[in-house]
Amino acid sequence: MGGQLSKVYRTEVSLEEYLAYTTEEAEKMKVQQYAERFGGDYRKGIAALARDIRDNKS
Repeated sequence: MGGQLSKVYRTEVSLEEYLAYTTEEAEKMKVQQYAERFGGDYRKGIAALARDIRDNKS
């Protein structure tokens, strides 16, 4: 780029972090549904959803 040295960085987060901060409406609804299964506990809901996503990818 015009003779300038440039660097590109990328941040990779865990699936749990992604689910906690996603702005995708469908994913947010899924997180909410899972949290409701655990009495509104989002940490447990996110952990369960991440586990299910990983298990279904195999």
